[in-house]
Amino acid sequence: MFKSNLEAEEFFESFKPLVADSTRTVLICPPFTSLETAVKVCKGSKIKIGAQNIYWEDEGAFTGEISPPMLTSLGVTHCLVGHSERRQYFGETDLNVNKKIKAAMKHDLIPILCVGETLAEREAGSSKEVCRRQVVAGLEGVVVTKGSDLIVAYEPVWAIGTGKTATAKDAQEVIGYIRQVVAELFGNTIAEGIAIQYGGSVKPENIGELMAQPDIDGALVGGASLKADSFGAIVNFS
Repeated sequence: MFKSNLEAEEFFESFKPLVADSTRTVLICPPFTSLETAVKVCKGSKIKIGAQNIYWEDEGAFTGEISPPMLTSLGVTHCLVGHSERRQYFGETDLNVNKKIKAAMKHDLIPILCVGETLAEREAGSSKEVCRRQVVAGLEGVVVTKGSDLIVAYEPVWAIGTGKTATAKDAQEVIGYIRQVVAELFGNTIAEGIAIQYGGSVKPENIGELMAQPDIDGALVGGASLKADSFGAIVNFS
């Protein structure tokens, strides 16, 4: 929940030139209030725009919610689903996540399924168990025909906004396991084609080490994405 509409526009105008020559996929998920502006400002660039949340009905008496058709009508292509803050502060359940993923895919939005464990769960040694449960429940009954239908983001809750980051080795271990779970659900070909990201205090200083891991395909960037120069440095890491 950052940036007014005007601030978002100023951000995009500063950020676009920094990634103009990048061959990497760049997706930004601003607040709902800035989506229309973001799509317009980024038109013709390589930057894709996603939403931070979604509701599973197309329309109705659901005051305050945003439907998939509302997003697609703006030119939005992706949406976050099950972000840890939605789970932690707004009671998002695996069942709700599952409904949202199905609704998104029904309308050709690419969902980014967010999974991850809390500090207590990590210390109890149940990181993989928690991620398995969230992946399996979130994707129950979901039809995935190709890897590009879906993105998964591993975001350990204990590393979000805390300055703590999973070591590259730890992140690789869990993400590699998540890919195994996806393979169990949809087969090896799709599992290899699905992008699995790491999120949790990603910054210019650690992006290279994280991305050097064989199963980490991208980053779900939080605070470091709020400033054009730091986010540009992450996108353009070498």
